[in-house]
Amino acid sequence: MAGHSKWSNIKHRKAGQDAKRAKVFTKIIRELQIAARDGGGSVEDNPSLRTLVDKAKAAQMPKDTMERAIARGAGGEDGNELTSLSYEGYGPGGVAFLVETVTDNKNRIVAEVRHAFDRFGGNLGTTGSVAYLFDKKGQILFSPEYDEDVILEAALEAGADDVVTEVDGSIEVFTTPEEFMNVKEALIAAGHEPENSEVGMVPQTYSLLDAEMSEKVMRLIDHLDDLDDVQNVYTNAEFPEDFVQE
Repeated sequence: MAGHSKWSNIKHRKAGQDAKRAKVFTKIIRELQIAARDGGGSVEDNPSLRTLVDKAKAAQMPKDTMERAIARGAGGEDGNELTSLSYEGYGPGGVAFLVETVTDNKNRIVAEVRHAFDRFGGNLGTTGSVAYLFDKKGQILFSPEYDEDVILEAALEAGADDVVTEVDGSIEVFTTPEEFMNVKEALIAAGHEPENSEVGMVPQTYSLLDAEMSEKVMRLIDHLDDLDDVQNVYTNAEFPEDFVQE
């Protein structure tokens, strides 16, 4: 699991330092609208929406902005124009990529994603070409300051599937998507505040990269992340430890 945790840390720290807060808000607003449209506007009754509200709070989104997005999605305003689409492909070095998008223009986003793969040495694949390499899981990340045994005991008691301690000391708790909120809330209630948490796609196997290939893969990741309609970028790349530290 080391490769995933390194990528999770890179993504989280990058987001925390991202000056483009308006773009981050735009992405979360779209997710809120989709979740409210598909599962209703009640946070208590819609687990997906509850997870996104936590994500919005972590990004310091104003409460009224969240509430407007949820109301628009639940009321059919704007939300009906949005479509969730996933794209699969291979990046430099044969690294698998899974790209999740929310868009109001299917032709635009497929052109933008294809251009990104072509520009940075990858190729866009067909549906199903790499999705089978990933599993959907809940992921709850704790900073190295937490005691591994304490988190392990609390997580397994709450119903987690696995707990992994990485080389940098961070602790990652894995759950099924269905148990994600229950495990997260149990850990928080026990006084353990996660550094980051989400339900995402976790690779089954990893592709270890050298420094040169890591740079190429990261350029593709960054470019895809910067596209307005792209919500999440998943890859089975495992970056060298010195690259992660840099």
